[in-house]
Amino acid sequence: MVNELKKLLVIIFSAFLLAISLNFFLIPANVFASGFTGVSQLLATILPLSTGIMLFLLNIPVAIIGWLKIGKSFTVYSFLNVAFTTLFLEIVPITNYSSDILLNAVFGGVIAAIGAGITLKVGASTGGIDIIVLILSRLSDRPVGIYFFLLNGVIVLASGFLFDPEKALYTLVTLYVTSRVIDAIHTRHVKLTAMIVTKKPEELRQAIHERITRGITRLPAKGGYMADEKEVLMTVITRYELYDLKHIIDSVDPEAFTNIIETTGIYGLFRKE
Repeated sequence: MVNELKKLLVIIFSAFLLAISLNFFLIPANVFASGFTGVSQLLATILPLSTGIMLFLLNIPVAIIGWLKIGKSFTVYSFLNVAFTTLFLEIVPITNYSSDILLNAVFGGVIAAIGAGITLKVGASTGGIDIIVLILSRLSDRPVGIYFFLLNGVIVLASGFLFDPEKALYTLVTLYVTSRVIDAIHTRHVKLTAMIVTKKPEELRQAIHERITRGITRLPAKGGYMADEKEVLMTVITRYELYDLKHIIDSVDPEAFTNIIETTGIYGLFRKE
């Protein structure tokens, strides 16, 4: 219950950040919205439906995909984020802090990315295109920022043909900043190799398997100075799992020596979920 409450508070704070980025920076500068909001704006110019209705309709099939491919909890929390974002957009007044479009594009992108990044980190999303991006990232095991920039780039280019090309270019600046910041926060794609030298290999192996679902390779080892018998436990984890691994090692064998190496590639079976 405590963890769920923390997740809900993060989602509410994320929605507030997204509303701030829009009402304080992007909307006053007339920078085009990204994601499904941008798609809704484009379709609303062609179809006899408002942007709000189009946004709701577009989220329905994506929510179904997220429910099936990612999980029920993810989809529910994502819609909660969308609902709170809509609420904060109505509450927070539109305020123009700067007349410089570039400053608005950069700061709006950074704040929006922080909101989207912390939401992805707790296992949810800001809805819409974020769900598609997360599914593509899991299938290919690549950073979410790449797909976020590419998919939104297509939307912005299309809006540039229909509206103002110059504002579309500023939106591309926002998207680039957003994608880089999201990748800095959402680091699930980053893999690490842990080499743990320990005198308690069995206890440590059991403790790791109770908390982290990762394979472990056990290698015999001998101390170079004391010539005492040890083992090296080698495992590959994501950066998200490093925090848990540190606590497990400290609780089971505080004297263990651990070397953490950033892994550039993996071939073979590795659980992505």
